[in-house]
Order: sequence, then structure tokens, then C-alpha cells
Amino acid sequence: MLGLVENETLKVVRKKRFLVVLLILLVLIPLFAYGQQTQQERLKAKVGINDWRIQLQQQITDTERRLQSASLSDEYKKVLTMQKEQNRYYLDRGINPAETGASTFTRVFMQFGSQLFMPLLIIVVAADIVSTEHTDGTVKLLLTRPVKRWKILLSKYITLLLFTGLTVMAMGVFSYLISGLFFGYKGWDAPMFTGFSMSGGGIDTSAVQMIPQWKLVLMNYGLGFVAAITVATLSFMVSVLIRSTAAGMGVMMAVLIGGTILVQMASDFPLSKYLFVTHLRLTDYINGTPLPIPDLTLPFSLAMLGLWSLGALIVAFVTFSRRDVLA
Repeated sequence: MLGLVENETLKVVRKKRFLVVLLILLVLIPLFAYGQQTQQERLKAKVGINDWRIQLQQQITDTERRLQSASLSDEYKKVLTMQKEQNRYYLDRGINPAETGASTFTRVFMQFGSQLFMPLLIIVVAADIVSTEHTDGTVKLLLTRPVKRWKILLSKYITLLLFTGLTVMAMGVFSYLISGLFFGYKGWDAPMFTGFSMSGGGIDTSAVQMIPQWKLVLMNYGLGFVAAITVATLSFMVSVLIRSTAAGMGVMMAVLIGGTILVQMASDFPLSKYLFVTHLRLTDYINGTPLPIPDLTLPFSLAMLGLWSLGALIVAFVTFSRRDVLA
């Protein structure tokens, strides 16, 4: 098995798709960091005083003004209300929720990238892990090797999990190293709160607890990795079912983007809470972001992602094991 995994790893490296993912991160992260820095500078210029308390109070005031708009959707009002109340909670306790530093950017980057940006990167790596054998015409040689088919497929899946972990790790490392050039390499020990939730249209702080920022960062990336594994596994199944790499990648992107839009626009649809895209932003549970569907819990989301992954693996292994070698 070790030899098979090594062989599959070399295949992925030669295709340079993982290199493309790294280049995307190296290009986009500086843009995101520059945008956040520009936003902070505009806020400082608007307030005129370099005091985080006054700046935070200005953010609260601006949010309250935005909430008066009749054009806002109910879902977006929930997001703004949660942001306002969390900022007030931090302000009342004299803690800066946006402690300037690379650690804050690293945490926020995963928090908002776990639903769409990171899954798209995973699809780039995973979409052709099996289908490329058809594209390159090596499928007959692959299936006639004196090795059980399930072992061949398992080695590909293990390799995919390896590169999925590397992608998540690269997001964290690049975010910290690059954003540190803009904000400084600090903030790991900054106190943060977790456990906010919505209750009756307001914020519930009964489960709030204070933890250091480094712990919150690890929690975000741990949950992000779980979501990444689900996307990788589903892409793995599609790569087995669809013999065209381009078609497989297109299907996964369409499902991911279309599902995300569906959940946002039709959150009251009965089946929405059973779609895997609904549960990709596991980080919402620890960062206090309102969930698209009320009454969801972290154990339920983890269970749904686990069931989707298990189902995808069963379909992939059964299909691959029974596929005609001459097809």
C-alpha cells in the first residue's frame, strides 16, 4: 500500500494541479490582506482617533444604521444583528475582537473561506484523481495490474486525503506569513470569545467562554479540514463515475455553487438541512455566525457530512470494482 500511495503521490505532483492551488493562494491572499488593511485605514480615517474602542463603537453605530434599511433580507439582518451584539459584548469587557495581527487574518480567512473558496481549491486537486486514467488512456493498464482494485482505489483516496490536508495547511501557513507583512506577526495570545448563538431574534451568551486566539484558530482549521474531506470525498466519487476530468470538475463546481445559492435563497426548503453544502461552514458554530437554517447543531452537521462521505465512498468503491476493464 505504501508503494501504491507513493506512486499516486508522484502522479499528482507531475500533473502540477497542487502547484496551481499554491499559486492561487499566493496571488489571492495578499489581495485579501491588502483589502482588509485598506478597510481598517478607512475606518481609522473616518473616526479620526486611533483607539480601537472608539472604532468599535463606530462599527456598532454603522451597523445599527444599516439595520434600519428596509431593503435588507431577514437573513442578512440576522448576520448584522449578531455582529453588532458580539462587538458590544467585546466592548463592554474591554477586549478588542479584531486584535491587529496575522493570527486574526489567518482565523478569519478560514472562517469565511470554508464554504466556497477552500472547496473550490480541493476540487482542483481531487476532480481528476481517477478520471485522469481515462483521459490519459492508462485505465486498462491500471485495472489489469496484479493488485486488487479496491487497493488501487484506496491508495488514490489516501493520496487525496494527504493533499487535502496539505491544502488546508497551506492556507493557514500562507495566510499567516503573508498577512504578517501587513499586520505584524502577533495576536496569538489575544483573548477571544466563542459560543455565541441566536435565540428569539437576539444573541444568547449563556454558553460563551473566553479562549486564547491560537486555540480558536486551531478549532477553525480543524473544522475546516473536516469540511474539506467531505468535498474531497464527493469529488473522488465523481472522478470515478465520470470519465472526463473537465466534466467531473464542472459537475462538482456546479453542485457546490448551485447548492450554496439554493441554501441561501431557500433556507426554508425542507431538504435544505440534508444537503452537504449546508454544513460546510462548520466554523459558524464556534465564531457565532448565524446559521442559514435555524436549530442546526454541530453534531448534526458532522453526522450529515459523515453520511455524505460514507455514501460517496461506497458508490466509488462499488463502481470501480465492477467496472469493465475493457470499457
